[in-house]
Amino acid sequence: MNHVLVIGGDGFLGRWIVELLLRRNSDPNQPNYAISIFDLQQRYFDESLTYYTGNLTQYEDINLAIAKSRAKTLIHTASPPHGLNSKIYWDVNVGGTKNVLKACVENGVEKLVFTSSAGVLYDGISDLVNVDETASFPKVFHDDYHETKAEAEKIVLAANRQNGLLTCAIRPSAIFGPRDQQLAAGMIKVMERGQTKFQIGDNFNLFDFTYVENVAYAHLLAMDKLSSDPDIKVGGEAFLITNGTPIPFWDMPRFIWSQFNHYPPYYIKMSRTAGLALAYCAEWACYLLNREQGFTRYRVKYACSSRYFNINKSKTILGYSPPVDLEEGIKRTCEHLVQQNPKNGK
Repeated sequence: MNHVLVIGGDGFLGRWIVELLLRRNSDPNQPNYAISIFDLQQRYFDESLTYYTGNLTQYEDINLAIAKSRAKTLIHTASPPHGLNSKIYWDVNVGGTKNVLKACVENGVEKLVFTSSAGVLYDGISDLVNVDETASFPKVFHDDYHETKAEAEKIVLAANRQNGLLTCAIRPSAIFGPRDQQLAAGMIKVMERGQTKFQIGDNFNLFDFTYVENVAYAHLLAMDKLSSDPDIKVGGEAFLITNGTPIPFWDMPRFIWSQFNHYPPYYIKMSRTAGLALAYCAEWACYLLNREQGFTRYRVKYACSSRYFNINKSKTILGYSPPVDLEEGIKRTCEHLVQQNPKNGK
């Protein structure tokens, strides 16, 4: 029996990883797993899973979970969502990951797969065009989230082959799918605010969106491939993961809105510079009025940049090929969104 602990296993990506592990358990041709989850709270209930609740910033919490689960493999997906303050990211993404590594050594963990982000290569200014893993981290990061993700990734990869532990990192780009509370949900909020007629940029910028099940699948490939065999170059490495089908950025939200019978009658197009200026004013207005920020400079830069990646390394070394193509992934996501919002769906 293989004991696996998924850190953040009740979150968006983590839950998909757990579900793929459960599928393996139902396949007589696959190895069986004793699956445990560590998260801040338990949101799902499944008798075939063991749950441990705690805070990643508290070493005792994660150390106890690893010890009790008897896990020899960890998949670390936990991270706060975008839009929080800097301290939370440094405490969880960096401090929490240090706690994980310390507990791995304490409990004789053999494998650690870490969820990083393709965004660790983005400086908020330069386009990322067919970029691969040879690209360096930027001198100045776009935001605290990605800076701390990059720092955590460096710590994880540096720990490879230390104290019997093998490590690697998965860098997904723009994850979306059923139960998504950030990317697809954010696009729905734009529709609900009546902002769909605005387009920032020329929509010539290609963008890599990645279906969540494909990202989960890549984590399991990495888990399988991590080996002490020197001919298998997975340990100490990072792997970019996408659907391999970049599309113009605004095509994605418009397709999602169409599933809710929403078609903007016209578009108001503005330049990136104008968008940044308006977003700056909007941020200040929300701050003064103590309202949630919807239109931000981060989102303007996100919508106007080319961000697509070369995934040949993942294909060659991990054997990765996205099981769900982009069109099918968008379709499944929209079906889920319509189920969640039946009054607005088709």
